[in-house]
Amino acid sequence: MFVGLYKSILANDRLVTAIIMKLFVVLCCFVLAQAQIPKPCESPKQWEGNILRVDKGTAVKPANERLKVSYDETNQRVREITEYSFTPKPGQETYEVIYLHQTKKEYRINLVTRKCNVTTLTRPFMPNGVPSNATFEGFATVGAAGISGQSLNVQDWKFTSGTETFYGVVTSPDCVPVQHTHYTPPSTFVVSSFFDIKAGIRDVSVFTPPTECNQE
Repeated sequence: MFVGLYKSILANDRLVTAIIMKLFVVLCCFVLAQAQIPKPCESPKQWEGNILRVDKGTAVKPANERLKVSYDETNQRVREITEYSFTPKPGQETYEVIYLHQTKKEYRINLVTRKCNVTTLTRPFMPNGVPSNATFEGFATVGAAGISGQSLNVQDWKFTSGTETFYGVVTSPDCVPVQHTHYTPPSTFVVSSFFDIKAGIRDVSVFTPPTECNQE
């Protein structure tokens, strides 16, 4: 009788041990998977470069344009100069635009007439990097994967603000913006592709509105 009881206890111990080991393995796999999911990275706070922007759904702006950009996330200000449009329209004008989010002012200067239009900036400043509440979507390779010097590793991120959705692609591991897609329901897409990005701003006076804007 005692031998049978001992064998029963031993069998139960082995079963419990097996269950514990399986749970331990599952827990280790979960922890490992969580450790491999990257956290939102920090993009350069100040930079200058160029953007190719495709704007679908906005009648005011050109559908496709190249911009020279100075970006200052620290002080929430952006300056854009239209270099040219890929889809020019008769009579279309080009502008220098200065967005000063901290003072809620937008300065739009016609590059030909130098006429300046000052309006109230109502939309919030939206970083071109990865916000802290963004969701990781995956890794990707831009270019020819596996060939040295012919590819770029990137991370895909997604985040929302109200009804708007943003998709960001940044380099890995340096977190330099590569592409930014802004979707506003029901059908407006603005896709910005970044290139020739250089950290820092050579001349911060580019954010000072010109005298044509009649600052008081």
